[in-house]
Amino acid sequence: MMCYDLIIIGGGPAGLAAAVSARKEGVENILILERDRELGGILNQCIHNGFGLHTFKEELTGPEYAWRFIAQVEEMEIPYKLHTMVLDIQDGEACKTVMAMNREDGLMMLKARAVILAMGCRERPRGALNIPGYRPAGIYTAGTAQRLVNMEGYMPGREVVILGSGDIGLIMARRMTLEGAEVKVVAELMPFSGGLQRNIVQCLNDFDIPLKLSHTVIDIQGKERVTGITLAQVDENRKPVPGTEEFYSCDTLLLSCGLIPENELSGKIGVELSRVTSGPVVNESLETNVPGVFACGNVLHVHDLVDYVSEEAARAGACAAAYIRGEKEKRDARPIRVLAVDGVRYTVPQTIRPACMEDTLTLRFRVGGVYRDCYVSVYLGERRIWHKKKRKLAPGEMEQVVLKKSDLTDNESFDKITVKVEEA
Repeated sequence: MMCYDLIIIGGGPAGLAAAVSARKEGVENILILERDRELGGILNQCIHNGFGLHTFKEELTGPEYAWRFIAQVEEMEIPYKLHTMVLDIQDGEACKTVMAMNREDGLMMLKARAVILAMGCRERPRGALNIPGYRPAGIYTAGTAQRLVNMEGYMPGREVVILGSGDIGLIMARRMTLEGAEVKVVAELMPFSGGLQRNIVQCLNDFDIPLKLSHTVIDIQGKERVTGITLAQVDENRKPVPGTEEFYSCDTLLLSCGLIPENELSGKIGVELSRVTSGPVVNESLETNVPGVFACGNVLHVHDLVDYVSEEAARAGACAAAYIRGEKEKRDARPIRVLAVDGVRYTVPQTIRPACMEDTLTLRFRVGGVYRDCYVSVYLGERRIWHKKKRKLAPGEMEQVVLKKSDLTDNESFDKITVKVEEA
């Protein structure tokens, strides 16, 4: 049985950045397991620009951004296995056992002192949306359509309606238009978009593609192939409003209705999952409740910028390296709960051990609605330590607060950290 210091599951942006970071921290025996045919993950199909402004201070496409990390992995001679599916992870007293398989090696049982979960996320399919109608050809998730157009060279259709205004849906509205399709409308169930404001401007407004908020698809016409869809406005309970139905003739329906972290493996090893993010509950070191199992990237929580994925993954790699080196003297430090209240849906991490922090810690979160001219505040117990005005907060935009270790260690009498939205 092969033994490794660190096994990283997933060779996308999170897995690559974690591997590079762990190697820089002195971990020699690393293995990356990737189920796809190449490293880079979802970045390989994201041929638009806008990546790397934070990490490399220049604007790159997805493949260019991925290659910056793939080149580092190659240069550091970090081994990886492609076309490899991980089937199970078992926790043991001294190490973890990873069961994986591929055509070359067959079924493998691999030992690891630490594991980093970096499996990414998947799109919510039609089956999870309960849209009435037959099951005709022409219905795709936006990510599937993106792969078909950008990597496989196929055009899914010519007359398109998009349900959901997540970033992939917005980007595909522009992409399909540039490829000659007519995108008739983007419909969004919520009264606000789930995507970044810059994508609404650059992908919809610049191409005169209408965005209908508080609308959803209530019927799909066509038996062999989609021939049209019916939209309707929804009320405050997200129920269709009678009399607001609109028919759109189309041959393709793209779904961009949310992303779900891929945590089936996480559950098998006993990792506690958040009901809000569907990702692991982690501490300041991005370590789960299973010692030696770390998580980063979209398997932890869905990000809007890959630069933040890389930053977070680098921290996971460094913390995994510290675990492998046996730096356990602070592991019994008192964990402090981080509470997301009053408009804040969740935070990552969810617990913090002040004694284990670096000098600063980036706490990331999303809000549950749209807020204007408000404040984001952080409290230690009843004492406010952070208070910053925001012109606008929206669910599609990830927010962050940088906490100082000195603020948390100077006064350890508090038993909770609270992040909230407050009125101006």
